[in-house]
Amino acid sequence: MKITLVAGARPNFIKIAPLIDEIKRRRNLGDDISYRLVHTGQHYDDAMSGQFFKELNIPQPDTNLNCSGHTQAEQTASILVAFEADLVDHPCDLVLVVGDVNSTMACAISAKKLNIPVAHVEAGIRSFDDRMPEEINRKLTDAISDLCFTTTQDAKDFLIQSGHDKNKVFFVGNVMIDSLLNHKSSFKKPAIFIKEKLEKKKYWVMTLHRPSNVDDKSELNLLIEDILNYIGEQKVIFPMHPRTRKAFGLELEKHSNLIITEPLGYLEFNYLVENALGVLTDSGGITEETSVMGVPCISLRENTERPETIELGTNVLAGKDRNKIQNYIELIKSNKWKSARPIPLWDGKASERIINHLLKYNHVL
Repeated sequence: MKITLVAGARPNFIKIAPLIDEIKRRRNLGDDISYRLVHTGQHYDDAMSGQFFKELNIPQPDTNLNCSGHTQAEQTASILVAFEADLVDHPCDLVLVVGDVNSTMACAISAKKLNIPVAHVEAGIRSFDDRMPEEINRKLTDAISDLCFTTTQDAKDFLIQSGHDKNKVFFVGNVMIDSLLNHKSSFKKPAIFIKEKLEKKKYWVMTLHRPSNVDDKSELNLLIEDILNYIGEQKVIFPMHPRTRKAFGLELEKHSNLIITEPLGYLEFNYLVENALGVLTDSGGITEETSVMGVPCISLRENTERPETIELGTNVLAGKDRNKIQNYIELIKSNKWKSARPIPLWDGKASERIINHLLKYNHVL
């Protein structure tokens, strides 16, 4: 079975890494399975892409389509064209896509247009907010995928209730957590930890990148300023996304507790998160990781496609509600946060289950 794996953005690499490891393991055991890795180039600088390949031991991609930048439509169109040409030159039995970025949706469409089966890892999750580009990508990718692998039973049930063939939807767990557990012992103290004399559980981590939070410069800066005031003297480490940097405009000399860094690698960032008192973020993936690591997390979003992180994990939704944000920060500071409970099948074995299903599927191709 020849599989083309697609990765295009930072979260994709985290999800692809354990799948590559499992394919290699099964091939060494004699199973008829091989892969070809295609990097679409959606995230193209070393901090946003290349460093993850090094840290997660991902082999260099077989090709890089270099489809970076531009508008949503331009990026999607360039990936569609480039990936179609790549598939024509390198036929395969199945295309596997992960997550919900533009690369996921565009590569799924290119494959289906060439009558190549598509498997979607992290299928069935929904925010039910069509203002989010990721939500459109999820819906379209799920609609045309031949195999859907879900992180939760609820996501599986949703797809089946939506008309998907129950024999082609599988609850397998979370490959992002596979990576987290695989690399947890290798988390690396970043230079900023030493430089700023950080102490465990006495600082915060913040990330912001979604258009709803960062595209309005005035709103973004007021939000950050309020958060800093609520937190007080404790330091806030803020690895800043390139999109956020364009709108950021606070005077740092007035906010000595705000420590801005470039985007960090996977091992350094998760070291910071694991040892933080709390996390404020608009990232879905980080809420999964904080839930497994037991770190309090405040989502600066109105909704989430990962309700299990709220129901069982350490996450809460605050949106931009200043009262909620302030109250949640106070709860964390006073050590009154909820404890995480185990999330079913988030056990580090999702990749193994996925490859098992793919090998069975190969017999009916």
